[in-house]
Order: sequence, then structure tokens, then C-alpha cells
Amino acid sequence: MSTTNQDYYVPEDSQWPIVGALALFTLFFGFALWVNSVQAGPIVSGVGFIMLAYLFYGWFSNIVEESLSSKYNSKVDTSFRLGMIWFIVSEVFFFIALFGSLFYVRAIALPWLDGDGHLGSSALLWPDFTTQWPLLSLPDASNYVPAKEAMGAFGIPLINTVILLTSGVTLTWAHHGLKHDNQKTLIIGLAMTVSLGVIFFGFQAYEYAHAYHEMDLTLESGIYGSTFYMLTGFHGFHVTMGTIMLFVILLRSLKGHFTADNHFAFEGVAWYWHFVDVVWLGLYLFVYWM
Repeated sequence: MSTTNQDYYVPEDSQWPIVGALALFTLFFGFALWVNSVQAGPIVSGVGFIMLAYLFYGWFSNIVEESLSSKYNSKVDTSFRLGMIWFIVSEVFFFIALFGSLFYVRAIALPWLDGDGHLGSSALLWPDFTTQWPLLSLPDASNYVPAKEAMGAFGIPLINTVILLTSGVTLTWAHHGLKHDNQKTLIIGLAMTVSLGVIFFGFQAYEYAHAYHEMDLTLESGIYGSTFYMLTGFHGFHVTMGTIMLFVILLRSLKGHFTADNHFAFEGVAWYWHFVDVVWLGLYLFVYWM
């Protein structure tokens, strides 16, 4: 039974943690089958995804209901804020690891292959190898498909940069409307932000299709293809998740769930979206530009 006191709200026993564990196990087990060309892999992955969607809908519905019932006090609000902060910190370190892999390849591994430093002085692998980035061609091309060209910094990447920066402005505008009890500004700003997130995703999908079919830039295109899709792909996943969260916040805003003094759900998603914006600036600089 749930209890409420001056210190903290203690919810009832929940089935959602075990549902979440089963959903993640099914999803990743199906993915493992899929990448190993087992026929049931896509089906098992689909079931796991449906279970995960059910988990999110059910668990967050409970949280929204508890929040609207005024069961949360200031200490619960603080715990939510700390939880979101630490979640974003974990995401920061996740992307630091990805950027670190790119740095290692470009600043350490390739110069070693070129004979730079004591570890690469013998140049045993490819004596004629020359350091360059992006690395589109290797001396031994039998095990991969080289890309015709690297992805440029202009065109869609530049457009997507403008889109994400603009989305940060529209989200801040929506937040300003919320803090001043301006429902119209809140709704319009959120709707614009969600639309920009969808447009970003559409442009990235088109970019990937063009890279695969016109530029021969695939996951098999050596280390450049691997790092390109690893970094931009994980960021695209975060944009997708952020857009979904913003859409949920938009629906809740239409129902009048937030007030100027009580709207942490909005703030938490806004923090996440601004983090995604900052990561993209790093990607644009180090993946597309440099």
C-alpha cells in the first residue's frame, strides 16, 4: 500500500521493474539472434520492442497520475531532478567514449600504422601506408568495401545543424511561455520543436540512404564508415527518443498538466534536448568538418 508523509512518497509495489527486465532481455536476445542471421531474430526483437513500449506507457502513466494527484512533495521533486542530472551525466560519458574512439583512431592508431612512434616504427602491416583522414582506402581492400568519398560538412549536415540549433530556441521559447502562464506560446513552441526533431530525423535518413547507395559509405567501409555511423547513428537514436519525449510533453501540455510552478517533466526533457543539441555541435565539428 502506498503511503504519504512529510518526508517522502512511497508508492505501492510495482510490476514494472520485472516487466522492464523481461522486455530488455527479449529485445537484446532477439537482436543477438538477428545479427547472427537467425530467422526468428526480427520477430523476437519486435516482441521485445512492443514490451518495452508497453513498459514506458504503463510506468510513466502511473507517475503522471501520482504527480497530478499531488502525492509528490519537494523532496520527491529533488530526487527526480537528481535522477535526471545523473542520467544526463551518464550520457555525457557515453558520448565521451565514442568521441574518444574517434580520437584514438585519428591521433594514435593511424600514425602508428604510418610508422610514427616506437610502437609503429617497424611498419610491419603495411610498409607503404600513409596517414590520412578520412581513411577511405586501405592497402588490404579484400575484406571491406571502400567508400567513394567522405561525407561533406555542407548540405544536409549543415541544414541539420541549423535545425537543431533552432529547435533549442523554440524549446526555450516554449519554456518561457510556460513560466509566464502563456499556454499558446507553450503549445506553439513545443509543436515547432517536435516538428524540427522529425525533420532532422528525415534528413538524416535521407543522408544515410544517399551515403549507402551513391557514395558506397557503409558500415563495411573501413574505420571511417564504422566511426561515422557509430557516432551519428547513436546521436540520431537520441534525437528520436528526445522527439518522442517532447511529443508526450506536448500532449500533456494540451491537457493542462503543467503550471508555472510545477513542470519538472518539461524541464527534464528540455535538459535532455539541449544536451542532444550540444552533442551534435561536437559531431558536426569533429565528424563532418575536421
